Amino acid sequence: MELTDADLMHQFQNGDIPAFEELVGRYTLRLHRFLQRLVLNIAVAEELTQDTFLRVFLARGRYHASASFSTWIYRIATNLALNWIRDSRHARQTSSLDALTILGTKLQIPGPDRGTEAQLVAKVEVERVRSAIASLPERQRVAVLLHKYEGQDYEAIARTLDCSVPALKSLLCRAYAVLRGRLQADGVEQATISYREARRRFPKREKPQCSLPVYIEATYCS
Repeated sequence: MELTDADLMHQFQNGDIPAFEELVGRYTLRLHRFLQRLVLNIAVAEELTQDTFLRVFLARGRYHASASFSTWIYRIATNLALNWIRDSRHARQTSSLDALTILGTKLQIPGPDRGTEAQLVAKVEVERVRSAIASLPERQRVAVLLHKYEGQDYEAIARTLDCSVPALKSLLCRAYAVLRGRLQADGVEQATISYREARRRFPKREKPQCSLPVYIEATYCS
């Protein structure tokens, strides 16, 4: 039976470095994708991913099995990313990669895989959504990424952002309202062009409808 994240952390706390390497393997790609969407920079996302695992290594003694490891590591990654965004100098430590390499755990981050997104919406639509999400305030952006891209529940996201669940729902409500408005407004011109093309090629067809991506359109405030 596969060990849980908590089991691996317990082993790591007892000096089992391979257990740490297993956690790195489980979370590297997920964290890198999340951070890339958050900071909008592949190289910085890679560096922040490395820094996150370094923080995990250094703070292993403070982890308690009663807490979700996933929530814990995403909170570390989120705080690092927000600090980077807010730091106008973008000064980063250079010791993280070397430290992990010495431990025999040099990260191998695969190139970005957009297959999942490409299956949901066309490339143009993906870029529209990414641009709209990138324009959100920091905390709203983090909440949306964790909720819709990482699939985390309200409780986990609230712990990451250090807020109550009702406050998080209000935050998401505002964020999705802004996204719907921006995507609808951005889609008007594209819908007009599509309509003209459709009328030219298929004169008897009805006007094509411009809709939002499913995972934005189906989100409601509650």
